[in-house]
Amino acid sequence: MSPWQPASRCTNGLARLRVETASKLRLASAVSNCPPSGRAAAWGPVSEVWWDVVGVGENSVDHVLRLPQLPSLADATKMEVRSSTHEPGGQVVTTLCTCIAMGLRASYIGAFGSDDDGERLRRTLAARGLDLGDSVVRPVPNRSAVILVDERNGDRVVMGHRDAGLALDPEKLPRSALMHARAVHVDGADEAASIAAARLAREAGAHVTCDLESIGARTGTLLRELTVPILAQGLPEAITGERDPEQALRRLEAPHARLRCVTMGAQGALLVDGDRVHRAAPPRVDVVDTTGAGDVFRGAFIVALLRGDAPEAILRFANAAAALSCTKAGAVGGIPTLELVEKLLAGPV
Repeated sequence: MSPWQPASRCTNGLARLRVETASKLRLASAVSNCPPSGRAAAWGPVSEVWWDVVGVGENSVDHVLRLPQLPSLADATKMEVRSSTHEPGGQVVTTLCTCIAMGLRASYIGAFGSDDDGERLRRTLAARGLDLGDSVVRPVPNRSAVILVDERNGDRVVMGHRDAGLALDPEKLPRSALMHARAVHVDGADEAASIAAARLAREAGAHVTCDLESIGARTGTLLRELTVPILAQGLPEAITGERDPEQALRRLEAPHARLRCVTMGAQGALLVDGDRVHRAAPPRVDVVDTTGAGDVFRGAFIVALLRGDAPEAILRFANAAAALSCTKAGAVGGIPTLELVEKLLAGPV
């Protein structure tokens, strides 16, 4: 089944429905003061919780081309495209959809384009249960990416474009949503907005996680506002100059972060917990497409973190979810259910 939600499922009353749904969730949370899905995890210091997780950052429409193999830059060649699809994606959006699939309530703060891609993506995300009440629509094309996927092993190349008109203004962030969430997840697309969001959430007592893949002009400032940095392979080393991933994580200037994580692709992931370190290799699966695996990892990490799992259990759970996401095509399309992840963890790995 396509991850796109058919247009017939959506109506012009969608904006009103989002507001009504958000209001009901906020009221239910304030009255019951209990976690989603009957879990007994503590809410933490946030006085009133509206959302389990709020995400700030990119969304994307992914134009996915599946090829017999990735083309070589050394050779000019023609190549057959085995299939071509348009799929919902974007690192923060995929992470939030993962949280929703595993029972959490999530809200998205970001900018969509006013074109057909943006409209279709909004309908799809709303149908998946993602609250869009604090997102905006700008009169520019939606962020998009062309993704080349190697059918032999699922490896991919991502080429993206984002109009400058989609940038988030840190002065216009919805402060209330950020101050009433159990966790806030940010990326590096709009650093000033991510820094402001992270600071607000951290000072309100929320966990603040991230999806950073490269060094930006203000990466150091953003790291100092995070409580759980989750960095892409090679980034801790690039930031600190330390070649060993564990030591690089420890050397990060992130004073509020006891847990520090780096994803390492086929090698799994590494998590530093104070003076302890945890490593986890991914379960063996038949890989179809690795697109979105890191985003799913982060979503599952947030799920396990909020339910109070021990650090080593958080890492194993996130690794298993990411591995399962690689068995299906697409970023959002590959998100596994909570039951599938728990089943994989219960069996031999």
